[in-house]
Amino acid sequence: MKTKAKMVQRHPFHLVDPSPWPLVAALGGLSLTFGGVLFMHNYEGGGELLCLGVITILYVMFTWWRDIIREALFEGQHTLAVQKGLRMGMILFIVSEVMFFFAFFWAFFTSSISPVFNIGGVWPPTHIVAISPWGLPFLNTVLLLSSGASVTWAHHAIVAGFKKEAMLGLYVTLIFAIAFTGMQAFEYANAPFSMSDGVYGSVFYMATGFHGFHVIIGTIFLAVCTLRLYFDHFSRQHHFGFEAAAWYWHFVDVVWLFLFLTIYWWGFNFIV
Repeated sequence: MKTKAKMVQRHPFHLVDPSPWPLVAALGGLSLTFGGVLFMHNYEGGGELLCLGVITILYVMFTWWRDIIREALFEGQHTLAVQKGLRMGMILFIVSEVMFFFAFFWAFFTSSISPVFNIGGVWPPTHIVAISPWGLPFLNTVLLLSSGASVTWAHHAIVAGFKKEAMLGLYVTLIFAIAFTGMQAFEYANAPFSMSDGVYGSVFYMATGFHGFHVIIGTIFLAVCTLRLYFDHFSRQHHFGFEAAAWYWHFVDVVWLFLFLTIYWWGFNFIV
């Protein structure tokens, strides 16, 4: 009677099992894109197709990341070599996000350094009442910088093995993040201009709005990490999920600093 010999893995990499989630994610993205276009052009069924795409993407996000957590936590597949690859992937993702925001800053400086005649030849445009940087924008800056300090505190606590202190640091970070989003919504509700107010309104709301969207994503990221920490998914040596969230949050902090210094402070005080 022949017996099958057990295969021995002779490399540190993780060869993933066949998964349906890439295909399902692609179909969800296709549905999301087509549904969005049809919905915005008022075609019948566009809204339903858009909702189907959103639900599919959210479902895939949950199930795919669930599988990754299982592979890392219970199967021990995330060796040092695998973690190195994950870190490189996260770094490249953040670099791509930097390029995304670079386009908004480029649009801002192009419009502000040499303003055209149809906005009055000055910056801010003649019909715009700019928001003072020393009100809510400055408070939001303090909130985000404080959240960066608290998430760093949580990171050091995880490395040192202090779960209680790490949980506390994450709770403080989430409070700061939610407060920032609330303040940003209040600022939008009371702003003296809208997105349709020329290039100033477009650049302001696109840049700060997309940053706000990234803050919401980062808040969800950190909330999931808080739950995972509560259920002991992180150890002193293996906590890349939290590291990725912390890197992303620091990226959000740095982008806001540039937004505050350029669009709020420099744009408010600089008159061409």
